[in-house]
Amino acid sequence: MVGELVRPYVLTSGRELPPDREFSVTTLVTASEEALESRILEPESRTILELCSGGFLSVVEIAGHTGLPLGVVRVLLTDLAESGLVHTRAPVPIAERADRKLLEDVLNGLRTRFA
Repeated sequence: MVGELVRPYVLTSGRELPPDREFSVTTLVTASEEALESRILEPESRTILELCSGGFLSVVEIAGHTGLPLGVVRVLLTDLAESGLVHTRAPVPIAERADRKLLEDVLNGLRTRFA
């Protein structure tokens, strides 16, 4: 966790998120198999890899667990992704709602068949 005296731009060396590599708050992240073997990492990047080693976490969950600002997490994840230390995927899309009439017809059919 970042101390109150360390400004967020210090953690990212003043870099901003590159425009071609956006991490939305719902992007899912996991550590690659060789990630924890990497020895030359900043403490914040190491913490992110340890958090993601157990499975997929969203970018916003990583920010919440680390206490880092979302922008800083995005920059650090960009670096980790470019190094091949994390894998990302889009979140599972929300299922569409089924048509109520269709569900009622199925229910009525089941009642007729099994009642």
